[in-house]
Amino acid sequence: QVQLAESGGGLVQPGGSLRLSCSASGIIFGLPFMRWFRQAPGKQRELVAAITSDKSTVYADSVKGRFTISTENAKNTVYLQMNSLRPEDTAVYYCNTRQGPTMYWGQGIQVTVSS
Repeated sequence: QVQLAESGGGLVQPGGSLRLSCSASGIIFGLPFMRWFRQAPGKQRELVAAITSDKSTVYADSVKGRFTISTENAKNTVYLQMNSLRPEDTAVYYCNTRQGPTMYWGQGIQVTVSS
């Protein structure tokens, strides 16, 4: 059983930065990837960024060059550094991983980009 807890969200002005953190706890072994999704009001949940166990990364086109995903294995934590934020980045951000056949999700954290 894996538990995921996000932190670091909030309100930021356009052009600003935030760093989201997701800490994994519980019985953790062999996590193949860690991912960040987001869901804006009235829209489907979408993949923002992913990082595999060998540190390969994938980004949505809309965030390439602005967001960076990274992990700190000693702390079982994945980060999402978000720079040059835009109003369209406003959404609830979710951390996600898989262990065996089971998918795990965090509770989500609000990011609002507004002046």
